[in-house]
Amino acid sequence: MFEAQFQSFDETADPSQGAPRLAALREALREKGLDGFLLPRADEHQNEYLPPAAERLAWLTGFTGSFGFVIVLTEKAALFVDGRYTVQARTQVDTAAFTPVNVSDMTPSDWLKDAGKEGQRIGYDPKLHTLDGFERFKKAATSAGLSLVALDRNPVDDLWADRPAPPHAAVTLHDEKFAGETAQAKLARVQAELSKSKADALLVTDAHCLAWAFNIRGGDVKHTPLPLGFAIIPAKGRPTVFLDGRKLSNAVRDALSETTEIAEPRDLETALGTLGVEGATVRLDASASAVAFARALEAAGAKLQRGADPIAKLKAVKNACELNGARVAHLRDAAALARFLHWLDEEAPKGEIDEIVCAEALETFRRETGRLKDVSFDSISAAGPNAALPHYRVTRATNRKLTPGFYLIDSGAQYEDGTTDVTRTVVIGEASPELRDRFTRVLKGHIAIATAVFPKGVSGAQLDAFARRFLWDVGTDFEHGTGHGVGSYLSVHEGPQRISKLGTTTLEPGMILSNEPGYYKEGHYGIRTENLIVVEKRDIPGAEREMRGFETITLAPIDRRAIEIALLTGDERKWLDLYHARVVEEVGPLLDEEVRAWLESACAPL
Repeated sequence: MFEAQFQSFDETADPSQGAPRLAALREALREKGLDGFLLPRADEHQNEYLPPAAERLAWLTGFTGSFGFVIVLTEKAALFVDGRYTVQARTQVDTAAFTPVNVSDMTPSDWLKDAGKEGQRIGYDPKLHTLDGFERFKKAATSAGLSLVALDRNPVDDLWADRPAPPHAAVTLHDEKFAGETAQAKLARVQAELSKSKADALLVTDAHCLAWAFNIRGGDVKHTPLPLGFAIIPAKGRPTVFLDGRKLSNAVRDALSETTEIAEPRDLETALGTLGVEGATVRLDASASAVAFARALEAAGAKLQRGADPIAKLKAVKNACELNGARVAHLRDAAALARFLHWLDEEAPKGEIDEIVCAEALETFRRETGRLKDVSFDSISAAGPNAALPHYRVTRATNRKLTPGFYLIDSGAQYEDGTTDVTRTVVIGEASPELRDRFTRVLKGHIAIATAVFPKGVSGAQLDAFARRFLWDVGTDFEHGTGHGVGSYLSVHEGPQRISKLGTTTLEPGMILSNEPGYYKEGHYGIRTENLIVVEKRDIPGAEREMRGFETITLAPIDRRAIEIALLTGDERKWLDLYHARVVEEVGPLLDEEVRAWLESACAPL
């Protein structure tokens, strides 16, 4: 009945291969006169989703999370992950070969400084390390008497016998009816930013920025419609994109050629050399661009202007067309989600469905809209203790049936008019007092963000504690940010905007973020409630400052059966009742009579 076309549930992690592959890598390093190797989970573009050919860390260790860093020395090796993946790392890797380390306890550079021995030579691939990241390692290595050695070829590639070929999916044009602005107009805005900063050119290595600026999309990585490539945008004159010609149809090539020169990726090095010969000042995002590009520019004589890629900020602030598309996409997605939740309420009590069936069902309901291009990430379909892993990915080996307690479903969709991301935690059977308490505290944090009003200039870091306060009251917290940015038919995890302790970017009208506090009891259950929100101007009578607030654009019922009503204030109850009334009003007309009746019941006032 149900089918997943965009997700695989096969287990890709194999801890048993970790030790022999580590031994082979150490031997390869020894032959090169090296005592260690630094391996980030990264490609040349610093993508979150990597093409299979770039999944070197997963091949070496078995760890498949979206953030990881490995340091291999002659006698020890460590895998660094963040708080989302501490449990997953212990289950996916051979811990006798790789010691999992939480980066909040010790950073990779500090570990290297402590574990390395004076005189050791540590190799690294300069195409995989950002300039900022490398400089932290260089400082640590210098203080410990270590030498960092740039390698022309990644030694993992020589060991990986069945390494996949690089991707070359077709590049497509992102229609102006979805983009809301021509590529020519976007490029003019980028060039204006370069003139302000007195840069002669911008090196674009982030594929998301490339896609946005030139109104193109692709399929080189899963779940995000990215064309992998590069660009050089001069402050004056025509930019150049560096894209594999096999990806370009005649129509796409002709359209790009109207405003842009087109070259092959292998021509980038020559182009960087030309900038150097000209003595150009080149803007480069040191937090996102690889050491290799910075060195090529400097070696050729260019001057580096280190700073954020101006495209990232421009991309983050959605225009009216993109915001309208996001609302339409979320309404379409809400109807599919309502059909799924209705089906789940009918089937879960029977005790026969499992996590994979649920993921397949939700994807099927979304495909039936006729507009689904892809899921925006592998659905986190998690029952019982699996939900305690914030970024759990169900496989045939870990698949669990839904049993009494909580079931968490975190999922999203890619539509041409918008990208969605939504999490609901659903009660199967009766919720215990503990479950209701924790669920309600998470909900209170969610409402605190949704209703926040704040002055112009406030960043996500200043709001993050709003979502945690009610968990802090009882001595608990969650180990991930409260919210991440979201793109427009681009990455479901977009920067620089976010709501977290590290979210220093000012929140500006038009930015889309997630609002997703959670709670996780390892080995037992997990809770997360997530909607997407849009930063908007907020008019307050008598206000002395320009104020901001949030518009919620996700429309789906929050399980009333899990709420401890006594913990909610009157204002919180009012917010939830009004939100549910809006869900019924906007989503109800898109549903058949049976599902609409279920939705009205699920959204009844408290």
